[in-house]
Amino acid sequence: GLGIIFSIIGMLFVKIKDEKGNVQAALNMGNYSSIIITGIVSFFLVRWMLPANLIIRGVEFSNMQVFYAIILGLVVGTLMSIITEYYTAMGKRPVLSIIKQSGTGHATNIIGGLSVGMESTVLPILVLAAGIYGSFELAGLYGVAIAAAGMMATTAMQLAIDAFGPIADNAGGIAEMSQLPEEVRGRTDNLDAVGNTTAATGKGFAIASAALTSLALFAAFVGIAMPNNQHIDIYKANVLAGLFVGGMIPFIFSSLAIAAVGRAAMDMVNEVRRQFREIPGIMEYKAKPEYEKCVAISTKASLREMMAPGAIALITPVLVGFLFGPEVLGGLLAGVTVSGVLMGMFQSNAGGAWDNAKKSFEKGVEIDGKMYYKKSEPHKASVTGDTVGDPFKDTSGPSMNILIKLMSIVSLIIAPHIAIEGTGEEGTVNSKASTENTSGTSAMLGGFYKTTDASEITWNAKKITGAHNGNIKGKGSFTFTDGSISGGEYLVDMTTISNLDINDEKSKGELIGHLNSPDFFDVAKFPTAKFTITESTKMDDHFMFKGNLEIKGITKPIEGMYKINQSNSEAVATGAFVFDRTQYDIKYGSGKFFNDIGDKLIYDEVSIGFDIKLEK
Repeated sequence: GLGIIFSIIGMLFVKIKDEKGNVQAALNMGNYSSIIITGIVSFFLVRWMLPANLIIRGVEFSNMQVFYAIILGLVVGTLMSIITEYYTAMGKRPVLSIIKQSGTGHATNIIGGLSVGMESTVLPILVLAAGIYGSFELAGLYGVAIAAAGMMATTAMQLAIDAFGPIADNAGGIAEMSQLPEEVRGRTDNLDAVGNTTAATGKGFAIASAALTSLALFAAFVGIAMPNNQHIDIYKANVLAGLFVGGMIPFIFSSLAIAAVGRAAMDMVNEVRRQFREIPGIMEYKAKPEYEKCVAISTKASLREMMAPGAIALITPVLVGFLFGPEVLGGLLAGVTVSGVLMGMFQSNAGGAWDNAKKSFEKGVEIDGKMYYKKSEPHKASVTGDTVGDPFKDTSGPSMNILIKLMSIVSLIIAPHIAIEGTGEEGTVNSKASTENTSGTSAMLGGFYKTTDASEITWNAKKITGAHNGNIKGKGSFTFTDGSISGGEYLVDMTTISNLDINDEKSKGELIGHLNSPDFFDVAKFPTAKFTITESTKMDDHFMFKGNLEIKGITKPIEGMYKINQSNSEAVATGAFVFDRTQYDIKYGSGKFFNDIGDKLIYDEVSIGFDIKLEK
């Protein structure tokens, strides 16, 4: 939401001084300013909205790591724009190489454009891969999703820049058809050339966001269709087969889309030729063409011809999922995502480069020491390249974004209906035996364990002005089954609550007095709280648990994670969970001020860590 506001602010930076001003630089200024402002404000937004520590899908991370993931998404989006601009802008090496190859004919122009398109996938894919890996290291799959959200925060500006291209292109066409003065067409040509680059930039941005988003959707699909931490194994023949089929789908999708453009173009050309033949005086502006018939051809073709590609995206996941199961469908999605991202970048960038190679002839280009202009032989070769590139950059390439997301979403929708039950030692620990414990020792935890005096609970509460934390003591007992906590409770002595942050004893005493008050924990009336674990589920190197938390006589369910370190007779359970203070009637203070305003000064989520030491 803030990204939309900052995109509007970024628009104010899009200015040029005169007709010789750099249009691309002006658009970049607006784009980069909106990205920078979004990045700065994200710091305060994350600090305000999120607790200090989070656990999502078994991964523990801080709110600052979420902020870094947002910044990483913004950086990936920025680099995508810069790289795409380089490969499609006039005057840069890739476009100049296509111009040079236009000097030897139509075929070499096509070869040059294909070469540039293929080369243009290298740097974006490396940036994208680094973004995926980096955001995952920061905050797991949530980090990948939040990086995609960061990248998409300035979508309003990206869409505006993307729409600039066709608007400028149509303005140039209107200027020419209306027989406006040459300098008007010159201005629109300048805008149009920049528009080709910005359109390619927008499409590259969309494809990159599709890759990040589809990874988050893919993770959600696997989590639902293959529960209990099961994995898709590429070593299996059926999964590998699905991977190959998925890699093929963007090719057949592109084939159908490009062929559709070809058929619609043939109908359009035949209609235009008919009007030239039957309505004399069109070229002399003495007769009005039948525009509506050309519009009807384009509209009907766009709907009719997209039925087959659309059916592929919708039906394929359903057929594969129900006939071959979620593992094969997972392989299919992986293949579609990788192949689709590459095809989208290749086609969009090749089309943009071909178009600007043709545009370069408007002002004249130098090939082997000789100048060439419009209607020269090299220009005719560049027109051929542009004609090939149009369905690449305007139809097939951008549609890869939709293909990837649509197939991921359809798969996610059917996931509950094709889900398979978990098997093996990574299922629910209460019902499935585990052959090893987290610490890697051969000893198997089992039986009844009591907590030692060294056990403690730590707490972290955030405020608008910062945070404070401390610890609480208690005692309890837990039962181990198959190396994990299958049940037990920890009685928390609320009278032992302390604060670790404040050095001044007076301030510390005031804070503890506040925490002990009736509005907060009401320790005088409720001197004991209770934390219980009712079931555990084994993950890769830790356990997820479910249980209950009782504070002030109110009991609510909780979820969290823990790890076990053990010896033959002792064990330490180290973990964390988060609870919502408002569910336990915990207020900031009494009175109208605190009810209306003061209660907003502290966050609802309180982070709890525990370090429970047990002995048999």
